[in-house]
Amino acid sequence: MTEPLHVREDEIELSAIRAQGAGGQNVNKVSSAIHLRFDIMASSLPDDVKERLLALHDSRITKDGVLVLKAQQHRTQEMNRFDALIRLHELVNSVAQAPKARKATKPTRASRKRIRESKTQRSEVKATRARVQQEH
Repeated sequence: MTEPLHVREDEIELSAIRAQGAGGQNVNKVSSAIHLRFDIMASSLPDDVKERLLALHDSRITKDGVLVLKAQQHRTQEMNRFDALIRLHELVNSVAQAPKARKATKPTRASRKRIRESKTQRSEVKATRARVQQEH
């Protein structure tokens, strides 16, 4: 496996927002959730990695090629920032290595024989189901 790719910090835009959901009075006062924006095309990632990222059809990637992650699992802004950065790096490194090309293979002679035999057997089963002709 190749060494993991690193995203430069100056290419990431982080902003603090208020978290959604339950949490009482604190959640309404404190901006503890993190909104991470990462412009894939403007980044310093290799071109092939950019293409594979954009080809993911991930709902978090906008039409303009900007990856938007929202982290609000934790109570503190620092933990949510760390969580968002970890998720970004995991996503980038998931497409860092090119997928292996598939090698076309032919079915073996034995497997072709088994298929023919199963088709013959199935044909015989269906033939025995035919309606019997009655003579008047």
